[in-house]
Amino acid sequence: MTRSVLLQRAIRWFCSSTNPQTRPNFAPRSPNWTMSSPAPDSAPNASKKRSAPSIQKPKNKKQKRADKPAKEGGSEEVLLFDIQDLLKKFSLNHAPEAKPEETAIKILPQLYSELELTVHEISSTGDALAFDSSSRHVYVVPYAVPGDKVTAKVFKHFETENYSLTDLVKIEEPSERRNDSLIRCQYFATCSGCQFQMLPYADQLAHKRSIVVKAYKNFSKLEPSLLPTVAETIASPLEYGYRTKLTPHFDGPPGGRRDRRNNKKPSWSEVPPIGFMKKGTRKTIDIEDCPIGTDAVRMGMKSERARVTKDIDTYSRGATILLRESTERIPKNEYEEKKSTDTIFEDRGDYVHAKKCITDQTAISTEFIDEFIFQNPAGAFFQNNNSILPKFTSYVREHVLPPKSSGRKIVNLIDAYSGSGLFTISLASLFEKSVGIDISSSSIAFASKNARLNNLPEEQASFVAADARDLFKSVEFDASATVVVIDPPRKGCDEDFLKQLLRFGPERVVYVSCNVHTQARDVGMLVKGMKGVEGTYVMESLVGFDFFPQTSHVEGVAVLNKKKGVKTESESE
Repeated sequence: MTRSVLLQRAIRWFCSSTNPQTRPNFAPRSPNWTMSSPAPDSAPNASKKRSAPSIQKPKNKKQKRADKPAKEGGSEEVLLFDIQDLLKKFSLNHAPEAKPEETAIKILPQLYSELELTVHEISSTGDALAFDSSSRHVYVVPYAVPGDKVTAKVFKHFETENYSLTDLVKIEEPSERRNDSLIRCQYFATCSGCQFQMLPYADQLAHKRSIVVKAYKNFSKLEPSLLPTVAETIASPLEYGYRTKLTPHFDGPPGGRRDRRNNKKPSWSEVPPIGFMKKGTRKTIDIEDCPIGTDAVRMGMKSERARVTKDIDTYSRGATILLRESTERIPKNEYEEKKSTDTIFEDRGDYVHAKKCITDQTAISTEFIDEFIFQNPAGAFFQNNNSILPKFTSYVREHVLPPKSSGRKIVNLIDAYSGSGLFTISLASLFEKSVGIDISSSSIAFASKNARLNNLPEEQASFVAADARDLFKSVEFDASATVVVIDPPRKGCDEDFLKQLLRFGPERVVYVSCNVHTQARDVGMLVKGMKGVEGTYVMESLVGFDFFPQTSHVEGVAVLNKKKGVKTESESE
């Protein structure tokens, strides 16, 4: 019998002892432990592609296990990088290679047991990370800050990746960085919406800058010398009361699917919870109010909850409720002061903003951003924090053109992924010609309408419905006199689009992103170049914008210039 087998048997006997004094002292609150596979002697290599780790769950013969690869630039992959970095900090990557019989057996707490941990850092996903030196393992703890001593309950093990997921049970000793008096929401630490209400806002902004820094370190594959210093995160004027759109929901009646299959009308025994997801689950919890919503949205939430409660028997399944703020601008001399149960009035000097909550997906919502007006279907995408939009559009406006000292003259704008025309319209006055392109014909129709609402002639601001991957085929602009603004969805740009962009070779690129990790990946390809395509870019600046205070989300704006001395295909023709 091998030494390793004997060792495993000995440890199993040792852990099953009825004398608590003889159990391993890894977690005072957790007497039950399970054996796990040996710990790897080094942390996983962050530069390699990884598949989603396997999950330790109670055995179930009917359960089918299928490991899915982590979504590129998604929260799981981002979390894995942070976990690996924490493991490296404890020198696990530098451990000498051990022979199998010399490898220590890794003991992890039994699922749903509790253990005490000290938090080391906050990850880019918003969850905290605690390293346990006795098991050489990382525990992911929500709603905690560095320095917190907590009790956490383990609910999932990712053994091959050296980490486990936990629920926060109790803050045993709060960190100096924690300030619970800042928390405004009664559902915080249960609802999955916010992560940082216990953090001072300055700390939130600093953390979001670190998210951008780590995103480019982990995903761009660029040498540090090719990256600009990340600027301080641009703060939101409103830390609460900023969200102009919320979408609470409720689940269908128990047995509803079965009833529908049997052609039977589902019935409700009680009103279901109406709100948002509980952290770490697919369970909806009842949320009566959300303090990050605007006053109009919160008013709408109250009335819609009452309506659904009253009419619940008319629903045969669950539903999502749309709450979207819409604004009417009323000149002061036409405004008559009056009380309203469904409208919020804001004095803006020469005029009054009357704000209502729209719940119909197809109804038209109106937004005023500085001197610009935008209209969209209420269910369509538009930025959800109007308080920071003037700062945001002003920053892009100030950086969309190169410095005058550069001697480069740009007269054309291409707005890829233009949506309803936010950048095309707000930047058009700087250019002779501007064109916005989007795959959605509905968005293009509203973009054209918005251009006319803002008194922009079609010769100055036009819009085309087309797939962004093919947009440069029909553009006749001189690339050396053109800037391209990119604002893709969270998944970022595909390689076909990036190759097309490199072939066209605009003088300047402004990349706006709601996911700085996929942005970093894409920018890395533009800077390094892509196989079979000429042309590369140089980064000029990089900054994050805090569109969503109290959460871990940060938007990024990267500015790039075409590298001189490298011809593009459009220049070679």
